[in-house]
Amino acid sequence: MDGRDLVRLAKAVSSVGSAQGLRAVRASWRHRRADAAGLPRRGVERARVPGSVVDATPEPGGGLVRFTRSRLRITVTASGAVFWGWDGAEPEPSYALAGICPEADPRAVLEPDKDDGWRVVSERMTVVVSRHGALEVRTPGGVLLRRELPPRWWEPEGGGEARWAQRSEVAADARFFGLGGRASGPRLRNGTYRLWNTDPGGSFGRHDDPLSLTMPVQMVVADAGTHLVFHDNTWDGTVALREGCEGEGSGHDCAGTSEVRMDGGPLRSWVVVGAPARVLSVWTRLTGAPAVPPGWALGHQHARWGFGSEQEVRRVVAGYKERDLPLDAVHLDIDHFAARQAFTVDRERFPSLPRLAEDLRGEGVRLVSIVDPAVKAQRGNALYDGGRAIDAFVRDAANRPVRGVVWPGESVFPDFTAERVRKWWGGLYEERLAQGFSGFWHDMNEPVSFAAFGEPTLPRSARHAVEGRGGDHREAHNVYGLCMARAGYEGLRELQPQERPFLFSRSGWVGLQRYGGTWSGDVATGWEGLRSSLSLVLGLGLCGVPYSGPDVGGFDGEPSPELFLRWFQLGAHMPLFRTHSALRAGRREPWTFGAEVLDHARVVLRERRRLHPYLMTLAHLARRTGAPYVRPLWWGAPEDRALRDCEDAFLLGDCLLVAPVLDRGVKRRAVQLPPGRWYDTVTGAVFDGPGQVAVDAPLSRIPVLARGGAVLPVRDRDGGVVLEAWAPAPGRTGGGHVARDVGDGWEEPRIDRFRVRWNEGRVVVEWDGEDGDVEPSYPVRVRGL
Repeated sequence: MDGRDLVRLAKAVSSVGSAQGLRAVRASWRHRRADAAGLPRRGVERARVPGSVVDATPEPGGGLVRFTRSRLRITVTASGAVFWGWDGAEPEPSYALAGICPEADPRAVLEPDKDDGWRVVSERMTVVVSRHGALEVRTPGGVLLRRELPPRWWEPEGGGEARWAQRSEVAADARFFGLGGRASGPRLRNGTYRLWNTDPGGSFGRHDDPLSLTMPVQMVVADAGTHLVFHDNTWDGTVALREGCEGEGSGHDCAGTSEVRMDGGPLRSWVVVGAPARVLSVWTRLTGAPAVPPGWALGHQHARWGFGSEQEVRRVVAGYKERDLPLDAVHLDIDHFAARQAFTVDRERFPSLPRLAEDLRGEGVRLVSIVDPAVKAQRGNALYDGGRAIDAFVRDAANRPVRGVVWPGESVFPDFTAERVRKWWGGLYEERLAQGFSGFWHDMNEPVSFAAFGEPTLPRSARHAVEGRGGDHREAHNVYGLCMARAGYEGLRELQPQERPFLFSRSGWVGLQRYGGTWSGDVATGWEGLRSSLSLVLGLGLCGVPYSGPDVGGFDGEPSPELFLRWFQLGAHMPLFRTHSALRAGRREPWTFGAEVLDHARVVLRERRRLHPYLMTLAHLARRTGAPYVRPLWWGAPEDRALRDCEDAFLLGDCLLVAPVLDRGVKRRAVQLPPGRWYDTVTGAVFDGPGQVAVDAPLSRIPVLARGGAVLPVRDRDGGVVLEAWAPAPGRTGGGHVARDVGDGWEEPRIDRFRVRWNEGRVVVEWDGEDGDVEPSYPVRVRGL
């Protein structure tokens, strides 16, 4: 046990109590012994590289290139994405892909290249394979976007999983984004990032890594173009990034580099090239369309670990109503469970939960329940007995259920990589629906097992079904939360087929967007935590998960009135707008921070409600196009280096630019503008980009700018929808989309586009519809004149 283990032991005892801490000590020893007995010893390893090219066989969309010690398959799909896999790695089976593997593009051709190499030419890119196994991704015009050096493997002499490394080079001016939820982003600086979903064991700060949701997905933005690369491998690994040395010459020594190292699993990759919007669109077709949350889930949601009772929930909801503060949902944490066991209710604290839910719904407020995966290992516990009856729990190498320690105490863990277990677990949500809950919040699903030393998760030797293929926790760990989300989502669709499920998960993997969204996890209270909140949402959106948000105010501690308000103002422009705090942290009701904060918070909440039709439109557009609600400033102009380096502002859809205040005492801030005309939505001040401007940011508000020519749907005072059109610059045009409100069911809304232009000295808004469609009728309000 080293010094870090001693620190973890102290944290375990202090955070979960002495009894749980002692259980964590025993569990840590059990896990260490299990791995010592159940994991193969690596011993001597033999290094390997592909060798020299031997021959190649054309196939639909690409072909197979053989080397003396390896083989490489390359396939271009009909959507323009490129797959390559080494040593027999195929696109499937994969937890990332949605449905069947996409069809190959028959127009893509494998043909000989110079120096005994090969190339695959497609409409969007050319992939060149050298005679020693290096790959180059080039634009149709021949500009180099990415160079993959020949991979390396280290294979145990006695057999077993080979470790591998893949080093890549990108342009010197390139910037890296993505890799899931990273507190230090959104731009990923030089450093090594781990690919292992991890509970940080307390509130995390800007420099803590990894966190609960990692993904081997990189978005790389350079002058030459934008591309996304995905290494489809669920094992533990690292990504070492180094930005290039711009202005110091050219060649390989000046290039940016990325080196991916994996402890096992297949070496296979996907690459998508194009403008950011196109890249995310193709990515969504590969990994699945984002789930659209029900309309109420785009409102304000209030949570706390420690509401404690039904009376306290009613008191908080009444406090919102008395102060004329819009509220759409209340979340109940583990304190509403009986003995902290999921799918139960503490009848003393919550004697009539269905009645509470019914009363709140009558006031327009929904109840959301936390759900943890750990099951208390005790005979007579209905959940435990039901799981044992179908052999639902993860087992060790000796075929015994793996035990850990979580909030219920000594616990076992459902194996969500088995379809029958997902079916069983999904059916359990019937109890939650009967209690009146409308949404679900998955927590502790990295999965967490409290550890006094070692990793706070299951032993790596733990056995999983892995969809019938069989495997251990080294492969299943990173997809545990993803598979739990799938279980909940599919169960809810079956139990309540008339409504779209609302589900968000702390952990997950590529494809999580198919089932819902995520949130920041336990972000630390402080100005650094506020910055991390924005970083996480931007990074996750670029990985294909558009619905996320932070714990407004931070999970722990007591934010100052100023910090809380600035966080509240940022959160109001995030997809998931939720206040939340820990058991022993300060409260997060706006009125607890004084009269001034209360007044400003009321304005923020009313603006969130006013923007609801726009947010609902962004949700439906995300489902159809993959475009995240929250986008980096470079989204429409990735060639602008100043925008690529800007991390303190963002676009909300195409129409709005939000510039939050992220530092104490700031009342005026610089804003980097993308090209075009921009209007301060409060003062009406006009700015022209690209460039940097100074904008007022009084405590009462953060700068929100509307793009000239934007048309966005907003809610008027009577609850109807109005088109808010911002005048384009003279001689320019613009437009926007509106998704018609079809409720919270499965009906696909019609999405109308409106154009805006100048005509004889006035601004005209016109419907851009098709012949035969009925033109919608919306009032129009023109601003910026």
